[in-house]
Amino acid sequence: MNVRSFFLPCLLCCCLAQLNSSALGDWSQWRGDNRDGQLVSTSLPPSLKGNVTLAWEKPHAPSYSGPVIFDGMLYTTETVAKKDEKVTAYDLSDGTVAWTAQWEGSMAVPFFAASNGDWIRATPACNKDGLVVVGMRDVIVCLDPKTGTEKWRVDFPKTLGSPLPMFGANCSPLIDRGAVYMQTGGATVKLSMADGSLIWQTLENATSSSPGAFSSPVIATIAGKRQLLVQTRLELCGVDLETGQPLWKQPIQAFRGMNILTPLPIGDRVFTSAHSGTAQLLEISRSGDQWSANEVWNRKQQAYMSSPVLVDGRIYMHLKNERMTALDATTGEATFTTRPIGKYASLISDGTRILALTEQGKLMLLDGTTPQYRLIDEMVVAEDSWAHVAVTDDYLVVRDLGKIKVFRISR
Repeated sequence: MNVRSFFLPCLLCCCLAQLNSSALGDWSQWRGDNRDGQLVSTSLPPSLKGNVTLAWEKPHAPSYSGPVIFDGMLYTTETVAKKDEKVTAYDLSDGTVAWTAQWEGSMAVPFFAASNGDWIRATPACNKDGLVVVGMRDVIVCLDPKTGTEKWRVDFPKTLGSPLPMFGANCSPLIDRGAVYMQTGGATVKLSMADGSLIWQTLENATSSSPGAFSSPVIATIAGKRQLLVQTRLELCGVDLETGQPLWKQPIQAFRGMNILTPLPIGDRVFTSAHSGTAQLLEISRSGDQWSANEVWNRKQQAYMSSPVLVDGRIYMHLKNERMTALDATTGEATFTTRPIGKYASLISDGTRILALTEQGKLMLLDGTTPQYRLIDEMVVAEDSWAHVAVTDDYLVVRDLGKIKVFRISR
């Protein structure tokens, strides 16, 4: 073998390894690329212990909103001294702070919900055109992702005359094709990503007696039409992306309008479940301009705050009674139900495994290839974590109430 034939393959391998090790994926919005908790371009590790190690951590004021990752930067929110809302941009690799932005914007929630905190809740969304942040008082702010400079802001109560959300703004914004979609205190809106101008508003006053939405929307192609799935406090709806006109509506029973999870599209079907309601799968169809939503099955399982993931034909869901279950997507039958694991669990899947982070800070790795419950591994990564976990190619990010923690993933 000559020197050239030996070193060229080695050099190529080294370059590829360097590219792979430095390439960073994105987790740029609520529940990932498609807002369904599914990893698109990477996989979960085969186990946690030994494969997930702390890279860096920084102290933080409280927040419920999940961290987002875009173009090698990590963005977080926090409520400072019960007065200001703050956004911080970090270099994901080492925690270096690139910039911060801060404004007055906090609010107190009703006394009966005070145990759940009165800090910022909505998860931001980011692309090359802006980082979109929704504060507690239903004010949406777009920042330059590289500098933190404010590009525009919209105060929904002032602009639309909508009521201030009783529990603070919870809906995480969605960026799609030059527009921002979200539920406000009194309507669902579409804004221009360029300047924040209102394009349309719909589903006005589609709330229960207390204003403000809990659920975040998702876009899906159903019955051949790409549409916005919106779960208000009272209904599950399909909305035309261009006009804002509702295509179909289905009432959803929930305790005091607590429709919280993001609906899960499964082909031409949509799954949802509500606090003190039921688990439902709906078949959405149309004939010409007429749309209909028909129930395929209905089961007694009741969700709470956690949004489900679909793995191998099963819907994995955390329940109001603190247990986890898997429902067969075709029949609705439960293939397993666990003992209580905690009050909340954010869920991510790579198509074969499920990662669950409980509010107690326990990270659980489950096998999604079997109908039975199989825990592969678990480890404690935080003390109090209600924010959604985020995963990219090489990093796992956990938002503890008092810290931001970045873990390195090895496989």
